Amino acid sequence: MKLITEITEDVEYLSEAKESGEKEHFIHGIFLQGNMKNRNGRIYPIEILDKEVGRYMKDMVKHSRAFGELGHPAGPSINLDRVSHIIVDLKKEGHNYIGKAKLTDTPMGNIAKGLLKSGGKIGVSSRGMGSLKPGKDGIMEVQGDYRLATAADIVADPSAPHAFVEGIMEGVEWIYDPVKDTWLEENVHNIKKAVKKMTMNEIEEKQLAIFENYVASLTSNIKLL
Repeated sequence: MKLITEITEDVEYLSEAKESGEKEHFIHGIFLQGNMKNRNGRIYPIEILDKEVGRYMKDMVKHSRAFGELGHPAGPSINLDRVSHIIVDLKKEGHNYIGKAKLTDTPMGNIAKGLLKSGGKIGVSSRGMGSLKPGKDGIMEVQGDYRLATAADIVADPSAPHAFVEGIMEGVEWIYDPVKDTWLEENVHNIKKAVKKMTMNEIEEKQLAIFENYVASLTSNIKLL
């Protein structure tokens, strides 16, 4: 499956006081959009989005596991050392999903708070895995295998119009490993499968070949010098 992201510009910064007087900080706005051709020529059928948001709310949001990161991650897995917020709500309004996320007291969360308190403008970017199928007029339609990694990462490069698609590493195919609950690049997955089928002698032969090629490249460089 492909890694696909969607950037949304219209995000508000909210500060709410608890009964104790302590303040909590949130971002709020359009996180997801369906039935709308975006700037990158993609469309999310609303029924597919509805189904996946339902799963995401049940499995992730309700269990406080719906994390988001600061910046543009290079893959579908959540990097806990880069978590800046937790998505706490997604409500459907028309063909949009309005999200709310609490900024965390983590290094990345505090950076996001500082940017917002200083008047900085941010956007959010959903991150998901899915297949694409060409539709009418060259529009790429997201298919039923779509799965959200996060409803919102915080990004610093929103741009008009208010929502558009930005593909990250679109040439890479990803495979889900349900045992380890993580995503692997397809080429890494295939290498692992191939190594598992090798005998110890075959592995040793491959290692030797790699080492010999490395030595040969070093020798070539020395000769050039």
